Amino acid sequence: MQRIASLAAIAVAAVTAGATLAQGTAPAAPGARPPGPATENTRLPPQASPRPEQRPETLASAEKAVAERDASAADFRRWVEDFRPRALAQGIDARIFDRAFEGVSYDPAVIRRDRSQNEFTKTVWVYLDSAVSDARVAAGREAHEENRALLDEIEARYDVDKRVLLAIWGLESAYGTFRGSERVIRSLATLAYDTRRADFFEGQLLDALHILQNGHTTPAQMRGSWAGAMGHTQFMPSSFRELAVDWDGDGKRDIWSDDPADALASAANYLQENGWQHGLPWGVEVTLPEDFDYTLAAREITKMPSDWAGLGVTATDGSPVPDHGPASVLLPGGHRGAAFLIFDNFEVIESYNTADAYVIGVGHLGDRIMGGPPVQHDWPREDRALTLEERLELQRRLREAGFDPEKIDGRIGPLTINAVRDYQQSEGMVPDGYPSLQVLEALRS
Repeated sequence: MQRIASLAAIAVAAVTAGATLAQGTAPAAPGARPPGPATENTRLPPQASPRPEQRPETLASAEKAVAERDASAADFRRWVEDFRPRALAQGIDARIFDRAFEGVSYDPAVIRRDRSQNEFTKTVWVYLDSAVSDARVAAGREAHEENRALLDEIEARYDVDKRVLLAIWGLESAYGTFRGSERVIRSLATLAYDTRRADFFEGQLLDALHILQNGHTTPAQMRGSWAGAMGHTQFMPSSFRELAVDWDGDGKRDIWSDDPADALASAANYLQENGWQHGLPWGVEVTLPEDFDYTLAAREITKMPSDWAGLGVTATDGSPVPDHGPASVLLPGGHRGAAFLIFDNFEVIESYNTADAYVIGVGHLGDRIMGGPPVQHDWPREDRALTLEERLELQRRLREAGFDPEKIDGRIGPLTINAVRDYQQSEGMVPDGYPSLQVLEALRS
């Protein structure tokens, strides 16, 4: 199944799992929004890019930047000329291609964003402060009231809980308020021209051209993120072609219009196809006993909640968690932060975006919209996220110490977490697998 690779998912290609989220990885398109109290006006405010373009320091560097941009633009035009016959060979009509590429030029800002997304990070709690802010929760409740009948019908048709649809909508486009303003063909062509992930983005570009050829939208209306994600729920073109639906029966799968019906139904169809189980929680916040064995907090270790209860794991109010199904313990902020029992639907949301922070954001936002409480346990807010260079160093030093994370790529996935846990255990630290600055400093000593 082709993953959506939504706006957030593209940006989270370099996200550290569980602990951090890449800067530029917005909880709602097109950029992260600051948390704010609920007020009479619950509209989420727009925010400028958190990382403004750096100005050249000297005239010489400015002239060099212009020269490089002009060279890239000329090379890009030659690339488009070379790409045209490949697109036509894939069934794209010449008139559709020429109309789609009319006025399209190389966009250096897209490349800058693609190459810088890995550099800055947020802790999971800072991400959640924005993703599940009071303003976003209040706006979600308004969106629910305004679209209750539609959401109820989609839930009944696809057997996908409306809370998760509302939450995805809220994180991907702030309930349709920020659907992206970039010309998708220009963004995808720029990324396809760039050699780092050329095959992937050329495939997305071909899919976008097929969408235009099938009449679902026009080049002018095909707007989205810098990474090519589109509409209310930020579908990539490949996922659109595979799973978008025409809910209102007008002959078009229109995820771009002000009417969110096609987009929300498409998201429901996507989640259903990826195995969503209606009524099953994504996760439940829990309290761990003081003597909890933190080596059990691993995704591959699953138990029924009643079995976890036998080990002292309870809901935050002290009651046992119902036996919804097999669950594992997740510690996105280490042993000093909130803990969750996560169920199979957690993995379904992961198919939309693989970052733990995003999945928790979706699940928790949906719960809050439907009246659930905030996270009950404190986070270690004195901690900061590791930078990219520090994550790379952490992985290198783990390998040198005999705890091989396999890849030195700055991404904190299961292999790195297991390596951290093994190192912590060898040093008498709490083996929670959390890639903290404390662990890095211990490795340095």
